[in-house]
Amino acid sequence: MDEHIETRAIHAGQEPDEETGALMTPIHANSTYVQDGPGDHRGYEYSRTGNPTRTDLEANLAALENGDFGRCFSSGMGAINTVLNLLDSGDHVVAGNDVYGGTHRIFTQVYEKYGLDFDFVDTTDHDAVRDAMREETALVWVETPTNPLMNVNDIGALADIAHEHDALCTVDNTFATPYLQRPLDHGADIVAHSLTKYLGGHSDVIGGALITDDADLDEEIGFYQNSVGATPGPFGCFLVLRGTKTLPVRMDRHCDNARDLAEWLDTHDAVSKVYYPGLESHPQHDLAAEQMDDFGGMLSFEFDGTLEQASTVVKETEVFTLAESLGGVESLIEQPAAMTHAAIPKEERLAAGLTDGLIRVSVGIEHVDDLKADLQQAFDAAL
Repeated sequence: MDEHIETRAIHAGQEPDEETGALMTPIHANSTYVQDGPGDHRGYEYSRTGNPTRTDLEANLAALENGDFGRCFSSGMGAINTVLNLLDSGDHVVAGNDVYGGTHRIFTQVYEKYGLDFDFVDTTDHDAVRDAMREETALVWVETPTNPLMNVNDIGALADIAHEHDALCTVDNTFATPYLQRPLDHGADIVAHSLTKYLGGHSDVIGGALITDDADLDEEIGFYQNSVGATPGPFGCFLVLRGTKTLPVRMDRHCDNARDLAEWLDTHDAVSKVYYPGLESHPQHDLAAEQMDDFGGMLSFEFDGTLEQASTVVKETEVFTLAESLGGVESLIEQPAAMTHAAIPKEERLAAGLTDGLIRVSVGIEHVDDLKADLQQAFDAAL
């Protein structure tokens, strides 16, 4: 039966425990497993290589993304690192010029010294992407919506460009989640997630995942997952499985609140610009409406004031919490230039539109009127 994603979120990859009938996936807190003879095991040998709780989560995530294979990691960065493990020294990567700061950092400060080369371009400009492609290009890295400028990239078009050059296309789907967008359906080869964010959903677990529908690619990802060892523990996997069950209902509220808040900010005298794909003024609004099922719970805005005044805004909120990360049930606020994107050189950051006064918010599931009132009192304090 072709089940809806709301049903798959609760049931995919999970069956009641055969021995006890337990409805929820057990936390298999084991490091090793008994073997009936040397090499004659019952499916599991060592929990870095495989763990039953992790297996259920991987199957669940694969089903949500309409993929055949899923692999989980101890963090989103562990997942990104594994994609880079697929490349060879001398390979070239094309990525967006407003990617997450941690992605930029691992690309430039870790893997460049091992012989990988990176170009950061405006991935909404397909001619710029084509111009950046080389004979040695092995990967096109896509975020959509991007972090924090909320640009929406055409997954199908970018996947086609990558495949024309025999390169992989990987899409970081953390902001949208599989509830709103499924990149494999649009031609991507690999989907990456920080499970820490919406899929976990409660700001209490760190994790990452890669999903694909290519068996050979999954086997290679699995080799590096096991060899490098950035694998999650069973309790973390259990927490994410708990989170995916409520993903649809949470995302509906995140989207409703973000849309309402974006429209309020868009007409506010203290705000010079709002970045949210759900606004008709957004340059890729039509693409977002076509490619996504809703517009997500993330938005950014430019506070119409000095750097110090913008810093005051993020410090003076009371319902919004000043903190990095995103995707939890609580609303968070941050200043990318000083926090999540501080690793990007200032000149490069400004050229990409990441200004000192940019404020990013992860809109939670509180009452939206309380969120508006909180921002209003913070604006008043700053001005």
